[in-house]
Amino acid sequence: MIEAPGRAQAGLGNPSYVWRFGQDRSLNLIRQFVSLDNARILDIGCGVGTYVRKLREFSPRVVGIDVDGARVKRGAPDAPGLLQGASEALPFPDGAFDMVLLNEVIEHVRDDRRTLEEAVRVVRPGGHVVIFAPNRWFPFETHGVYLGQRFVFGNIPLVNYLPDVIRNRLTPHARVYTGRRMIRLTTGLDADAIERTRIYPGFDNVTSRRRWLGGLYRAVFYRAERSWLRVFGLSHFVVLEKRMPPLEAMPDG
Repeated sequence: MIEAPGRAQAGLGNPSYVWRFGQDRSLNLIRQFVSLDNARILDIGCGVGTYVRKLREFSPRVVGIDVDGARVKRGAPDAPGLLQGASEALPFPDGAFDMVLLNEVIEHVRDDRRTLEEAVRVVRPGGHVVIFAPNRWFPFETHGVYLGQRFVFGNIPLVNYLPDVIRNRLTPHARVYTGRRMIRLTTGLDADAIERTRIYPGFDNVTSRRRWLGGLYRAVFYRAERSWLRVFGLSHFVVLEKRMPPLEAMPDG
């Protein structure tokens, strides 16, 4: 166990600092549904700008926003265009982007529904909002847990299978989502889900220690994604497409 971080700080989550197989896999999933070439892209919860830098390999028009000013300042030298701001009140006009990315972010924001409403607002009609969010039925809680004033860091087994009143007491700093909760969260937005699934992790840490074992995990669990066993995946992967405005009635004659 380690000394507990402040609840507010823990609630911000840990941003990606390095780019590995797992990040490449997430990017490839996005590219199956969204064209990134020269696209206007917003990364909400950008942290130090790891995804912003990578996405700029496809388009120069990528910006990121994060509520944590220290992270924005740290990432700014290598990723110009990072802004500090809240996801519930984005400082951008309607329809400013072709894609908005929320990569393992909505579980940490103050208001997840308002955050998605803002994401849909700032994406153009026909554009996309891409969401990765933690799955309630993954066998491990990846955000660590609080035991009183002590914080246990790491992947803690079976926490998310506990009743809400116990789970939320152990992990007050991060939400987790069932399939039904994700559907409720996105229902009523001015967008339609063109993809809803669950995915397993990149197994990068396992692979770094035992390459053969990581390869085995990837082979087995990525095959499981094509079956009902995807229900136990690490993350929800949801792609929303903003609705086009209705066509105006053609004039008579």
